Amino acid sequence: MSYLIISFSHKNTDIEMREKLAFGSDEVKDRFLKLILESSITKEAVLLSTCNRVEIITRSLNPNASAKLILKELSNYSGVDYNLLYKRADIYDNDGAVHHLFTVASALDSLVIGETQIVGQLKDAFRFSQSKGHCDQKIIRIMHYAFKCAATVRNATSLGTGSVSVASTAVAKAKDIIKDTSGIKALVIGAGEMSELTIKHLLSSGFDVILTSRDIKKAQNLANTFEENIDVAPYESLTTLLGQVPVMITATSAPYPIITENNTPDVDFDRHWFDIAVPRDIDDINKFGLEIYSVDDLQDIVNENMSLRAEQAKTAYSIVSKMSLEFFDWLKSLNIEPVVKELYVKADNVIDKKVEHAIKKGFIKAEDEENIRKLCQTILTEYLHVPSKKLKNISKKMECDIVVGTIQNMFTSNTDESHDQYKCDHLSKN
Repeated sequence: MSYLIISFSHKNTDIEMREKLAFGSDEVKDRFLKLILESSITKEAVLLSTCNRVEIITRSLNPNASAKLILKELSNYSGVDYNLLYKRADIYDNDGAVHHLFTVASALDSLVIGETQIVGQLKDAFRFSQSKGHCDQKIIRIMHYAFKCAATVRNATSLGTGSVSVASTAVAKAKDIIKDTSGIKALVIGAGEMSELTIKHLLSSGFDVILTSRDIKKAQNLANTFEENIDVAPYESLTTLLGQVPVMITATSAPYPIITENNTPDVDFDRHWFDIAVPRDIDDINKFGLEIYSVDDLQDIVNENMSLRAEQAKTAYSIVSKMSLEFFDWLKSLNIEPVVKELYVKADNVIDKKVEHAIKKGFIKAEDEENIRKLCQTILTEYLHVPSKKLKNISKKMECDIVVGTIQNMFTSNTDESHDQYKCDHLSKN
């Protein structure tokens, strides 16, 4: 049984392909997960879909066959040719999959190294899969450790500080272009998490913010969470606003462009629009003085960000590598513990059976039962102490699986423990 991850990100696909691969709604995600789990090869799955990546995290009986089936379903869903998907996909199996997941969770594989949103997005994807019954014990284990790894990286480095999100990078780019932001109006379209982050960075950079959304009530509620004054404009005035403000950042969940040539007025001043949504909110528009930036166009700031964080990233990668190894040691220890426990349980059962038989046959007196039980348990505990200790040490060695399998066949029932024992401690709300 192996972990298998199929990954599409800014590293191996352009924004046009990521738009086609993006999953916009929970219903669509649920339907896709059900499709790939119909096969008896793929046993558990989590689907992460963000503006910069699609990660399909699974447990598979046959990684090669499973990957082909998943890519086939992904091709049917996205309309992208299967061969092209296979060529572009980064496919990770077992230890490679563990290391990749820990890297993603720790924001080391993100467009902006150290961005803080990815671990929350991964937790949401995991919660969703759990709620729908698409993942169980093995995925719970790897997710548990991925979030633990992310927390360790965050606490041990300063990667989570500064310009660490697509939203903050877009604002940094806008500020770099505008220079003096005092009194400059910036329009934000959308009232979700990315818009909230965008507003926060715009305000801290000195912009005056105007917020609009199809859901005006949600927009007003978002505006009310800030101490600074934010103008909330009706969505019907979008065209007018686009003709008035020099800076606009859009981050809606619309499945199609909401800003096109038709609703973009001509103006006599320069405008800078940032589209941080996938699929994109802004169509291809050719207007005088209009510059449009997608998430991929923020690479210059990202590269600067990466160079400044290079030393911190080295530390973070060493943590990921160390915790990847620890994860497999932990998995092996989980296999050992039930075996050791069952050895003691079976020993107790033998004591019960033999003491009851001895009393029944008159070999011992009933009033001596408790003392004899204690004596037998002391003898067996001392007898099993050394083998138990050696078993726990074997869990760190390559031959662990063979030894455990042999002992399970000889002494235990080889039953799998309940996944409730491995509830994730790192799934607290962000």
